[in-house]
Amino acid sequence: MARQDMRDRDERDSEFVDKLVHINRVAKVVKGGRRFGFAALVVVGDQKGRVGFGHGKAREVPEAIRKATEAAKRTMIRVPLREGRTLHHDVEGRHGAGKVILRAAPAGTGIIAGGPMRAVFETLGVQDVVAKSLGTSNPYNMVRATFDALKREDSPRSVAARRGLKVSALQARRRDTDDGPSVSAEG
Repeated sequence: MARQDMRDRDERDSEFVDKLVHINRVAKVVKGGRRFGFAALVVVGDQKGRVGFGHGKAREVPEAIRKATEAAKRTMIRVPLREGRTLHHDVEGRHGAGKVILRAAPAGTGIIAGGPMRAVFETLGVQDVVAKSLGTSNPYNMVRATFDALKREDSPRSVAARRGLKVSALQARRRDTDDGPSVSAEG
């Protein structure tokens, strides 16, 4: 029975794609000198709208990566995607000194984003997005700011449910405001 459980776990794990974002060598000063360890930042996703990140520390690199991957799988979030390829709306996120702006993009744009953010979008399954990082270039804060922005992402279905409307009515109202003539205050 234990072998069956292992096989099920391997199949479940194989659906996830993991990307190593950053490895940092850290030193602990002890009486005999320095003890070196490694800290890893990993992003994991199923490329269908679920993504998570994790941080692991160990004396060896592979062990740090394994710990980070397990932590990432425990903290996964679901992000609503439009047509399975881009975001529903533009959104901003922050964490510490890290600030990111994520913008929905038309088909064929690709992932226009810096390193740590690119890893998040690739594992999330987004194909078209324009992202800009302002402030820090620290990969930990950039990833956390990106996750903050993705948590603010809302689908038309959830907005309609919250307002007690139908999705079609909500989108019809959006088309009316986008296409309608602009009326100025001066008259």
